[in-house]
Amino acid sequence: MRIFDPHIHMSSRTTDDYEAMYAAGVRALVEPAFWLGQPRTSVDSFVDYFDSLVGWERFRASQFGIAHHCTIALNPKEANDPRCTPVLDLLPRYLAKDGVVAVGEVGFDSMTENEEKAFSRQLELAREFALPAMVHTPHRDKLAGTRRTLDLVEAAGMEPGMVVVDHLNEVTVDVVDEAGAWMGFSIYPDTKMDPDRMVAILQRRGLDRVLVNSAADWGKSDPLRTRATGEAMLAAGFTEDDVDRVLWRNPVEFFGQSGRLLLDVPAADQGATFAGNSLLRGERG
Repeated sequence: MRIFDPHIHMSSRTTDDYEAMYAAGVRALVEPAFWLGQPRTSVDSFVDYFDSLVGWERFRASQFGIAHHCTIALNPKEANDPRCTPVLDLLPRYLAKDGVVAVGEVGFDSMTENEEKAFSRQLELAREFALPAMVHTPHRDKLAGTRRTLDLVEAAGMEPGMVVVDHLNEVTVDVVDEAGAWMGFSIYPDTKMDPDRMVAILQRRGLDRVLVNSAADWGKSDPLRTRATGEAMLAAGFTEDDVDRVLWRNPVEFFGQSGRLLLDVPAADQGATFAGNSLLRGERG
């Protein structure tokens, strides 16, 4: 089983996670820029974070045989913080870089006016750079937020097929499906979606335009939920080709629209360093 996790925050994870993911079949991933768990205090902190996404984290993943890509954006939660919004002017510097395969995560957290302004501006940037957009739907009043999301995507002139609306569930999937956008589902241990519910949605509507991700981060989450979903699909009667389509070919199709996928990972060099730092922490004594 080969797996492309289209939404996982590896900056929050350990090398043990990389090893376990590779053993489970993960060979590629996309790491979206997101909120780090506490407020940033300046634009400079975004610069350092974005630099790590396009540099150190890609190196770290390559040492475990995994192709790392990222998305870049001002996240919805911090779009409400005036200390952070000037980063919008710096985004073009990063959206032009190799390995940046979408603008994201953009969208809504609390559905404020400031969030809507930042969302619309970043959809404009997605069009300018011919990149897909990864959209975060709000945790509260999700259906209304999803509908407003689709209105703004249309107003921005974005092709629906260039947009993935993420963190969907049984309540929101149909409105996104009808709009022609890609549907993203985050599989979590206790919240959001689980493998069996995901299988039920796939049985009802089919496999096209579906992205299944772990969205694993610093909270209670599991970077192997993609593998668990593939196993649940097989147990429910889906074929190995069906699983390959959902867990590999679909994310390749969606993010391939950026023209920047880097799926060939050279053999890991355990002696390699990045900015003078290795993953080995020295030799055995």
